[in-house]
Amino acid sequence: MSASDAPSVRRHLERLAAEGIDVVRVTYPDLIGTERARDVLLDHLPAACDHGLAFCRAVYHTSPQGDTVPVPGGLDAGLPDICVHPDLDTLTALPWEPGVAACLGDVTDPATGLPAPESPRDLLRAVVERCAEHGLRPVVGPELEYFLCDAAPETASGWRRYSEAQGVVYTAGLRADGDNHLLRTLRMLRDLGIGVSGGNHEYDGSQFEINLTHSDALEAADRAFRFKAAVKELARKEGRLATFMAKPFNSAGGSGFHLHLSCVDEDGISAFADPAAPYGLSATARHAVAGVLAHAPALAALANPTVNSYKRFGPDTLAPWLIDWGLDNRSAMVRIPPERGAATRFELRLGDAGANPYLLIAGTLAAALLGVLAGEEPPAPLEGYGYDSARSAVLPGSLPAALDALEADTALTGLLGKDFTASYLTYKRDEVARFQRHVTDWEFTEYAYHL
Repeated sequence: MSASDAPSVRRHLERLAAEGIDVVRVTYPDLIGTERARDVLLDHLPAACDHGLAFCRAVYHTSPQGDTVPVPGGLDAGLPDICVHPDLDTLTALPWEPGVAACLGDVTDPATGLPAPESPRDLLRAVVERCAEHGLRPVVGPELEYFLCDAAPETASGWRRYSEAQGVVYTAGLRADGDNHLLRTLRMLRDLGIGVSGGNHEYDGSQFEINLTHSDALEAADRAFRFKAAVKELARKEGRLATFMAKPFNSAGGSGFHLHLSCVDEDGISAFADPAAPYGLSATARHAVAGVLAHAPALAALANPTVNSYKRFGPDTLAPWLIDWGLDNRSAMVRIPPERGAATRFELRLGDAGANPYLLIAGTLAAALLGVLAGEEPPAPLEGYGYDSARSAVLPGSLPAALDALEADTALTGLLGKDFTASYLTYKRDEVARFQRHVTDWEFTEYAYHL
């Protein structure tokens, strides 16, 4: 039976037509977690479901500036196709774009019929399946921050912060948001149906955080991906820029992507809670924390994936640059929130907002699973304010160092997959090489007049 004959597809077509929708936007994440897409007229959606949508596989190897990086399987193979099939279970109307609905797409290699090696969504699926083999179902709650910018053609970047207000940490309303950006965005995201619960102005002027509810890991990654795409699109409609870049301004802090992670067993019972165990954490929870600590240097390559990421770190930034954990301690890389029972979880504070949600969650789950399988205990939790390198090991201080740590961590890359790892390392090392050849404004200011 073709897709056009399938009852489920017909139901979707009838529902969309009744809602006045005549276009479906089929989207999927690229290697860095940005949205790739094609708009499909509703009459042609059954054919897209039957045969898929062809894209060049090198979309995964294309830099933000449009360069095609020579990753194996792309240029060297003659730029072959990938095939994207609409996942109609993820269909949702776009509240800000009348007549348009969007859905995620599943990506396969037409030569093999298997998931494309670089597909972030399929990588996470594979890691979740490995967790299931050991009786664990991960539950994830994402927290993301971003900066909102207004156009400033007279500046070198072309953008300036929407608000320079200081001292308005954890506020809402006009005090820090004179144009009510947050209220408009929250309402649109609510109508998009991606599990948004609330939001506030964050630490620095024009920085915002919007909270997403927790769910199964793949659904959480889907929602975080769609959240980032939606926030950026809503800003564009107003002629603004919403950026999830780790540290976009010298005069402000960075933006984080914190993950709350717990696991339930096959009966839906928390696998992390044990009131009789140390700290109220089960052996599974403690081993998972130990795994994240053990694989943190490699995990940094996925959690902090850009050259810019490492400018977010440093003493007194509240961005973790040491490998440690603590009980309700926000100066630690891994924080154990105070709730116990079904809410027992850990919060990984390592990631920055520029991370690909699928890769950050996949890497964190893989590290936690390796810890569970190794059965090792974490060191004593951090006490007091952290950021003391005499007490804890230091994370990689640059993207090249993190990529080297990822390549060296064969246990973690074994779970993530050889083909994905090779593609990711090639792509990111090209990014480093391009940056190292680029003359920055700082260099000209520092040297040109005096040398």
